[in-house]
Amino acid sequence: MRSVSNALVNVFIQIFAAFLGLAGGIAVGGGMVALFVVLDMLPRLAQLTNSFHRVHWFEAALITGAVFFTVIDLWSIKLRYAGWLSPVIGLLDGVFIGLLAAALTEVLNVLPILAKRLGMSGILTFLLTAMVLGKIIGSWFDCFIYPH
Repeated sequence: MRSVSNALVNVFIQIFAAFLGLAGGIAVGGGMVALFVVLDMLPRLAQLTNSFHRVHWFEAALITGAVFFTVIDLWSIKLRYAGWLSPVIGLLDGVFIGLLAAALTEVLNVLPILAKRLGMSGILTFLLTAMVLGKIIGSWFDCFIYPH
């Protein structure tokens, strides 16, 4: 009788863990969709790159990438030729994140407002350079000091 009770507890734990995982995924996905939809980031990104007629390509690429890398992460799939492919993927990721950050900055006008309120309008270029260098150094630190 005790083994049946332990089996039921294990099944309950598995169902609860699956529920938590699904709920967390829905919350994160909902937040991502809200970010892109509410701030109109993809249309703004298409406008910045003068490719508004291909906004559906941006949407398809975003969805395909999210699904593809979710499957790779979920099933722990290892890419065989990731050694030479990693810099290419990293470069494309960097370009996408940079364009996305530019679109977000344009939509929210965060940096000019921040620089004006802090009296730093004259050094806005240095502020942006410091942010970029900080992001690069932080990424390198995460990659080389804490490899996954």
